[in-house]
Amino acid sequence: MAVGVFFAEGYEEIEALTVVDLLRRAEIETKMVSVTGNRQVTGSHQIPVQMDALLEEVDFSEIQMIVLPGGMPGTLVLEACAPLMEQVKAFHQEGKMIAAICAAPTIFGHLGLLEGEPACCYPGMEGDLTGAVVTDGPVARGRNIITSRGMGTAIDFGLAIIESIQGPEAARSMAEKIVYSGWKE
Repeated sequence: MAVGVFFAEGYEEIEALTVVDLLRRAEIETKMVSVTGNRQVTGSHQIPVQMDALLEEVDFSEIQMIVLPGGMPGTLVLEACAPLMEQVKAFHQEGKMIAAICAAPTIFGHLGLLEGEPACCYPGMEGDLTGAVVTDGPVARGRNIITSRGMGTAIDFGLAIIESIQGPEAARSMAEKIVYSGWKE
């Protein structure tokens, strides 16, 4: 089983690549997936990155979690990708994990997935977290949803994902390995 991190042109590099880096350090299989039809995707700060797969190549039965990085216009492009949105809804309905950071949690709000769930996002976008119990911490965890606020919370977000897959000790251990003192379980 793997985690799929989905990339669109204009993604926020730190939010996406910090998660990929931390998960791979934790030896969690992590696939970087392009929704653009191209194997190379360029972030909002003009950093091109080579993907592992194209969306149409992904077998979602082998994915245990969908992760959506933020950034503009990346978040808008992810939300406009109908096949990915169908998978996000299916994962949520099946109780499988979905996660998003920065502007991307608004996608969950627009899809109606946050009703009664704690959630956070980039400051000023909270109005798009329809139905959520909005928090202002670095990470919010619901039943099967993890959200985070932005680039400055990317390590917390990655550690929360590790915790959801491997448990609190694995997240704590990773925080120590990367000399990150901000981790709070």
